[in-house]
Amino acid sequence: MSLPALPPGVGMRLLAPTDAVALAQAYRDNREHLSPWEPLRDDAYFTEAGQADQIAGKLAGLASGTEVPWVLTSDHRIVGTITLSGIVRGPFLNAHVGYWVDARLQGRGVGSAALHRAAHRARGPLGLHRIQASVLPHNEPSKAVLLRAGFTLIGTAPAYLSIAGRWQDHLLYQRILH
Repeated sequence: MSLPALPPGVGMRLLAPTDAVALAQAYRDNREHLSPWEPLRDDAYFTEAGQADQIAGKLAGLASGTEVPWVLTSDHRIVGTITLSGIVRGPFLNAHVGYWVDARLQGRGVGSAALHRAAHRARGPLGLHRIQASVLPHNEPSKAVLLRAGFTLIGTAPAYLSIAGRWQDHLLYQRILH
């Protein structure tokens, strides 16, 4: 199966320890864009030191096999992230996927192409059976991205995550990989 192409000039690679400066800048550039969809973040999160701490945690998860963090890049800038987290082995073979794309690249197919790539790697090298995602019911763009990437709606989780400072219901989606 061929994967949908990322738009010209957009790449996807594993997160690196040297990404703290660029990732902090990407989060600062997209702070307002992301705030309705993410947990509350203190100011330290948007600094190089804050992102260095985040990167260290994600790379520890990569080393232990519980997480795979990627960055999306364009013109030597980070323009988004996509992460498989909470990887579970055994009979479940499951991971959660989370992602965001720079506001300037919305509507160009970046998110759905990146999700297809993450699913391909989850199935192949990671040997997972399923990935799941959660989305706020009013996040129409993200729901469309998930559907284009082959996810199906499986239910609603009341008060699932604390997003933008309050517990909010989420729609749950999955993609079966085998």
